Amino acid sequence: MPATTEISVRSTAFNHGDPIPTVYTCEGRNESPPLAWTAPPQATGLALIVDDPDAPSGLFTHWVVSNIPPATTSAEEGQTPAGGVVSLNSADRAEYFGPCPPAGTGTHHYRFIVYALSHPVRVDSQTSAADARSAIVDASMGDGRLIGTYTVDG
Repeated sequence: MPATTEISVRSTAFNHGDPIPTVYTCEGRNESPPLAWTAPPQATGLALIVDDPDAPSGLFTHWVVSNIPPATTSAEEGQTPAGGVVSLNSADRAEYFGPCPPAGTGTHHYRFIVYALSHPVRVDSQTSAADARSAIVDASMGDGRLIGTYTVDG
């Protein structure tokens, strides 16, 4: 039987499908929430993408971290996963950019996706969100997701 590539992603800050606390958004401290995940034994590395598929102009990528060592199975609040390489987000910044939907656009769903990688990806802090995503998806053996929601009143 092949080893599983399913990944469990969780946070102590919110449960799957629940609202993301304001502290982790642009209306709060704009810091990443604490995250933890499982890593399949055959993965040579991991990657993390946080995105918003509900953004009015199309998919907005909030954070891209790749080449995370498979032994790294968590990230503390406000911290990049140990050993990971942060690429540009959709705001052209190599950092976490918390949920910040435009007022009046309803509830947005933020996906915290952890990918198991079959090989390291060639990215750095100047790699665009689209290019980093493409490299990660191409190297992916499987993924897991934690989805949180956020709404800005307006």
